[in-house]
Parts: sequence; C-alpha cells; structure tokens
Amino acid sequence: MKKVRIVVHLVFAIALSHWGISQNISPQKDWLVKPILEKSSIKITDSQVVLDNGLLRRSFFIGENIGCYDYFNHSSQQQLIRSIKPEGRVKINHKSYHIGGLNGQTENAYLKPEWLKNFKKGSTDFVYQSAEIKPIEPFINWKASTWTANRQQPTGKRLILNFIAQDKNLTGIKIQVNYELYDGIPLLVKWIEVINNSASTITVDGLVNEILGLVEEESAVVGKVSEMKVQHGIYLETNYAFNNAMRYDISDQTTHWLADSTYTSQVNYNYDTPCLVEIYPEKVANIKIMQGSSLKSVRTHELLMDSYDRQRRGLMIRKMYRTIAPWTTQNPIFMHLVSKNDEQVLKCIDQCAATGYEALILSFGSHLNMEDMSEENLNRWKKIAEKAHSKGIQIGGYSLFSSRRIDDENDVVDPVTGKTGHAFFGNAPCFGSKWGLAYRDKIKRFFEETHFDIWENDGPYPGDVCASTTHPGHEGLADSQWKQMNIQKELYHWLNERGVYINAPDWYFLDGTHKIALGYREVNFSLSRSQQRILNRQNIHDGTQEKTGSMSWGFVPLTQYQGGGADAILEPLSQHLPDYEQLMMIYYGAGVQACYRGPQLYDTDITKAVVQKSINWYKKYRDVLNADMIQLRRADGRDWDGLIHVAPNLAQKGLAMLYNPTTETIERTITLPLYYTGLSKQARVREKEGVAKTYTLNRDYSILVKVKIPAEGYTWLVIE
Repeated sequence: MKKVRIVVHLVFAIALSHWGISQNISPQKDWLVKPILEKSSIKITDSQVVLDNGLLRRSFFIGENIGCYDYFNHSSQQQLIRSIKPEGRVKINHKSYHIGGLNGQTENAYLKPEWLKNFKKGSTDFVYQSAEIKPIEPFINWKASTWTANRQQPTGKRLILNFIAQDKNLTGIKIQVNYELYDGIPLLVKWIEVINNSASTITVDGLVNEILGLVEEESAVVGKVSEMKVQHGIYLETNYAFNNAMRYDISDQTTHWLADSTYTSQVNYNYDTPCLVEIYPEKVANIKIMQGSSLKSVRTHELLMDSYDRQRRGLMIRKMYRTIAPWTTQNPIFMHLVSKNDEQVLKCIDQCAATGYEALILSFGSHLNMEDMSEENLNRWKKIAEKAHSKGIQIGGYSLFSSRRIDDENDVVDPVTGKTGHAFFGNAPCFGSKWGLAYRDKIKRFFEETHFDIWENDGPYPGDVCASTTHPGHEGLADSQWKQMNIQKELYHWLNERGVYINAPDWYFLDGTHKIALGYREVNFSLSRSQQRILNRQNIHDGTQEKTGSMSWGFVPLTQYQGGGADAILEPLSQHLPDYEQLMMIYYGAGVQACYRGPQLYDTDITKAVVQKSINWYKKYRDVLNADMIQLRRADGRDWDGLIHVAPNLAQKGLAMLYNPTTETIERTITLPLYYTGLSKQARVREKEGVAKTYTLNRDYSILVKVKIPAEGYTWLVIE
C-alpha cells in the first residue's frame, strides 16, 4: 500500500510541476491565486532592522555598522544570503567608499547569526547613523485616461537608512539607502541617494546601489562566471534598460553577476562561481553634484521567486508590473491611421466611434508633424483633437527621435572616431544637444497646446554615448549616457502624469511608458495572410511570457507594408472578412492590441458589422481577456494551439482561446490547467455562448474538455 501511495504522490507532483505549481503551495496560500492579507511591517531596535510582509523577510544587524544578514523567502523557505556585503559603493572625488557593511566573516559559504557581534566597520566606510519609516509614495503620480485593469497605486512601507562619512574630506556628505516593501508580493525596491550638504561641488564616478553575497545556484569544479547558472531565487530589474530587444533581460544595463574571491571554501578551483551580484550602470561617471543637490541611483526591483518553471516565473514578473507600474494595465482599443489629409482623420474618427474603437493614432508616414510649433499647426491639431473628444475618441500620433540624422552639431559623436554616424541606429541625435533639448520641449508644448492623448515615440533614447563637449545637456563622454537617459525619463514622467498614453519600442515601463511591441520582424508582415495568422500567434506566445498582453502590441497591415503582394494585405477589407475577423480575434483573444494600419476600419456595412461584432465580443470579456495568460500550446501549423486567461479575482475565472490551423475540422480532448483560476473542486465550462457543463477538477487542478475546432478557425471556452 505504501508503494502505491508513493507512486500516486509522485505522479501528482509531476503533474503539478508541469504547470509551474509547487507541491508545497496550495491555492489558499499562494499569493498568485489568493491575496495575502498580511501587511508590510518594519521593526527597528538597537541591534537590528527587520522588514517582513509575510512573503519575504530582509533583516539587518546593527553593530559598528549595519549589514544585511538575512534575505528569506517564506513561500519556498529559501535563505538567499551566505555572506554580508556592503549596502552599496560610491566613488566620490575619484575615491571609492563602501556604504555600510560589516567586516570579519571568514567563512563565506554560510553565515551564523552568532558571528555578527564580532564583525567590525571598515575604516573609510560610510557608517549607519539612523533609520526612518514612511509609507510608500507613488514613484509616478500617474493619471489614468483610458480603460485600465488596475487603477490602484501600490501600498507598503519605506525604510530609510541614513549614513555619514568617516572621511573628514567628505564632511557634509550624507547617504540614504532606501527600501520599499510592498504589500501582497515578495518584492523590494532599493535605491541610494547621495546628498551633498558640503561646502563645494562633488564628483561622482559611479554608484553601486546593491551588493548581495548570494547562495550559489550550482557548484562546478571548473567553469567561468559566464558559464554557470546564477541564483534563480531572485529576479532583479532596474529602470535603466534599453536596446530595442523588446525583452528586459537583453535590455538590462545594470545587473552584474560576479565571482567572490573572499569565498575561499567554494567548490570552484578558481573562485569563479557567480554568487555575488552588483547593480549599477557601467557608463556613468563625472556626475557633478552641486552644493544642496543630490544624486539618486537606479531603482532596483528585487522579486523573490519560488519556482524554476517559466510559466510561474512569468506570472510573478507580470504581477510585479501590475503592482508597481499599474499604468501598464491601461489597454485602449486603437487604430493606426496612415493619413494624407485632415479629411481622412475626421473620417476615421467617425469610424472609430461607430465601431467601438476608443483611440486613433496617426501612424508613421502620416501628415502629422509634432515638431512644427507654428500656431497654424498647433491650432489645426487642437481642433481635430476637440472633434475626436466630442465623439469619445482619444487621439495620438507618431514621432521619431532616434534613427535619424540631424547634423554634425547635434548628432551623437563617436568617442573612437570623433565623428557622427556611429550610433546604435547608425545616425542619431544626442538628447543633450541643442536639437535634442528643443525636441523635448516641442513634444511637451505640442501636448499642452493640442490636448492630444497618445504619444507613439519611435526610436526613444537607445543608450548612445556622446563624446561632444559642446552639447548643453552633458559635459562630455563620461556623463553623456546618464544625462541623456534622464532627459528621456523626465519626458515620460511628465507625459504620464498628464494622462498621456505612451507607446515606445524600448523598456521604459518603470519610468512611465505603457506599451511595447510583442517582438517581430517587419518583413514578416509582407507574407501571406495565412502565414501571418500563425506567426502572430507565435509572437503572442513568445512575447507575453514576461510581459502582459496590455504591455504588448502587434501589427495588422490593412494595406501593403514592407512589400508583399495581394495575399499579404486585407484591403479591400470586404473581400477578406474571414482573415480580418480572425486576426482581430487572435489579438483581442490574447488581450493584445494590434496596430490596424491603413486608411480605414471598414469599407462596407458588412465589414463594419464584422468589426463591431469583434469589438463587442472583446468588451464583453475584456476583464478576463486582460487577465494573465497560461500558454497551452505554441502554434506550429500542425495541430491546435491556444492559451487560457486566468482570473481568480473575477466571476469569470478563465477564458481559453483555441485555434485550428489545418484545413480540416478537428476534435481534441484538451487539458485545461485551472490552478491559477482559484478553482479547486468544480468548474463550469461553456463553449462560446452555449450551455455550461460542470467538471470536477483532477488532483492537479486540471480538467479534460472535448472540443471541435473548425478548419482554419477558432473557438473559445469560458470557465466559471
């Protein structure tokens, strides 16, 4: 009998792990399924500081200085810290200083609390002075102006650790180490601020805002840092990322996994285990801080993870965005208009209003010029915006910053050649040049004067360095990236706080942007419509693993784009209604807005009715369609593919979209994983608007559903 039980439990555990579910966590205790009621707390005594929200705990010992000795995941019971490290590091006036930390740990594979009282401060380190507790304040005073899934700013507590210098040359320099602990999610945000209350200007040549001596993920006798796995129990993301990858991990500029030479008992013979992580942007130096001013580091988001499974890890990362960047849950229904004159714009405003669309964006190649500051141009677009608003339609437009040449005076200067033309996109202006600063001011004025609602900012600042010493926005090469990055960020903050919705093809989500592309190859939109259907579903599958549907946009070429023949486009729309409808259902069914790019939304009453039907369907199920997705099967053109939305907080607990790419009707028995719906015993499932059938959940929280999917068609299932 015992053998049978062992086998059953093993099968159950394997089934759960297939869906990224830990067998140690039940739906009743899983913060991804049921909200955690425990609030964030910070406790300060003479000997320690403890942050705890029921999901993570981070503890600091106070002795001669202060050091983090405990970083604990309550869900997985994992301790992350093996060694005390400084809270950060700063280089001031060409000399490097540790911020906090305690010295004396000789065994760095593990840390016993009884050792702490014997640890000492460093002779030149910034020393802990005091601590403060405050409520979390919004990082961006966001104003929601469109449909939004989450309108709440996050809650929690903020800890401020104050440090003073021992070096007499730094009298008046104060450092604050800030932690924000969020309610209901195992997340900390950390940043450091250097405050200059001295009698003169100081120069900062680098600011490391996090240093963690983490438990290693794996041991290898030989092997380099870049060849070994890094600690999976923590996900790190900062608001300093760019390079147009449409993914954070490739865009990140700040996370550095390093070897720790003080860890002499590690297995690796060359001490090359990647068990030390430091967070800082590399290309930041010569930052002048005047008397009475300060410098803030990047903001590091530290999310504790409890699984290796990509689906669950993706759910956790997406929950982070929904919590700390709620503006990313805005998801207006918009069209991409290619216009030659005002009459086309007015026509499409009427078409949007007639079909249920909520916004109109003038696409690239249109006759809108946001850089034209003439009164005639501003008044013209103000009147058009008023017309759109009178119909309940928001309006926006496209503007390109990078990937264009201005002139030798204003373009970024290559530090090797001393010439322009060697930027990330070949040619690009410097945001700190006269032209760049004027561009920023023109965009602000355009939105102030016209009351436009949406900005599609193509080619935002992509990280170009600039060796010019004459640009007013930076001093030289050393500070050029930091200064340009902050010009871009300030513009996004300014727009976001005024309710402007921002599409930008780079990873500025944590500084106010709303949407980015799924990820695509432009020439693919010149392929046939049948190819595009499958490729779009693949793009959705791949592009929503670590970002939500509302953070993503796709593309539907109504007219010719990047070449292609008649089989690639939808115009005339009335002649390609099955393709038009299915492309809408593919995107809306994933909660992803596509750029329907062309001169019109419909050309006949029949076409209009198809668009209305699709939009009405999306709005009926909008809440659940904007909930998280579990990928069921990636499109391969051979058999069915699909996804399921899961929403434990809604009446509709799930909605599955299933597609058939083959030329024949197929019948399949499909496993639907319902763990993340919050259902634990029974589920009522109906196909489309049919009669619901009751299913009893299996031990792995799944059900088996028989479906018939029409040839080259789709169906959907609603779970309640």
